Amino acid sequence: MNRRLKMGMVGGGRGAFIGGVHRIAAAIDGKIELVCGAFSSTPEKSKASAADLLIPPDRAYGTYQEMIRAEAKRPAGDRMDFVAIVTPNSTHFPIAMAALSAGFHVICDKPMTMTLDQALKLEAKVKQTGLLFALTHNYTGNAMVKAARELVRSGQLGKVRRIVSEYPQGWLATRLESSGQKQAGWRTDPKLAGGTCCIGDIGSHAENLAEYITGLKIKELCADLATFVKGRPLDDDGSILAHFENGAQGIIWASQIAIGCENGLNIRVYGEKGSLEWHQQEPNSLIVDWLDKPREIRRTATPFAGAAASAVSRIPAGHPEGYLEAFANIYRNFANAVEAKRAGKKVVEEKYDYPTVHDGVRGMAFLETVVKSNKKGSVWTPMPKI
Repeated sequence: MNRRLKMGMVGGGRGAFIGGVHRIAAAIDGKIELVCGAFSSTPEKSKASAADLLIPPDRAYGTYQEMIRAEAKRPAGDRMDFVAIVTPNSTHFPIAMAALSAGFHVICDKPMTMTLDQALKLEAKVKQTGLLFALTHNYTGNAMVKAARELVRSGQLGKVRRIVSEYPQGWLATRLESSGQKQAGWRTDPKLAGGTCCIGDIGSHAENLAEYITGLKIKELCADLATFVKGRPLDDDGSILAHFENGAQGIIWASQIAIGCENGLNIRVYGEKGSLEWHQQEPNSLIVDWLDKPREIRRTATPFAGAAASAVSRIPAGHPEGYLEAFANIYRNFANAVEAKRAGKKVVEEKYDYPTVHDGVRGMAFLETVVKSNKKGSVWTPMPKI
């Protein structure tokens, strides 16, 4: 294709955090340009945000409905190619359904929807339209996460026995939402976030990372959620025991009241022959231990990183690649799939290595099972077979 893909954005206006991350990630490889947006639920703020981003006034929309209608009427090659959804959880489903119905591909923040029922309907819509859908579980884009996946799935660690995935933060150790802080406000509001705060916001990353690296699905789980900050309606900490389909056992812990922790997403996988560990705050290293060999510390962009990691590394060894580059890998892979689709090729999304609508369904099944288990008194609860 002889032009950049054209992206429309819903959300991500003034005062938002994640919208800027999406815009940077989309721009890194030069394959995508932002051409339009409905950047806020307030039309005036949306248009002011568009002006900040140098979006032409005729493509600065007051609502996502207006954007989708107007863009669908523009000539082919001029209209947006896909919609990026960077809004609070409660609006993901209607925006995605509207975009797909109008013929636009979608890339969406996680968790994908508010309920599993919505997620299943969205998956059915993607299948019915034949359009592409990516979910920004961005940590799967890290080079050494891909190296870990390659190591496990090639069988080098042997049969997986235990998975420990955790995501501690400390930023909600006080009732920050009562101060008017926007990011805390919507995440702790059941009407905007859904049935869970901590597990939905960051525990979902820990679950997704475990399934992505190992290829194993959670079969059943036992969840114990807690709300430590008085007056907060949703969880701010949670511990989950998990049984995986091959007999492996796991622990998933997430917390937003762990004082001193920034973004401590970590995963450890223990097999019969060896083990690995990866830390998001030191993303360029993968630690590998063996029964009968010395410890290895494999580094991004070195000959020992492996083919999967090398394929997504942009810069020479010793130059840090992290959060933004991982996010950009999701966008690049999605853009490659959209370009192939536009060229009339058959696209099997799994081959493009980005989280799909089915990963979103798995995520919502996990969240609903966690909430169900906790409400029943932390009993073992089977995951839906999807």
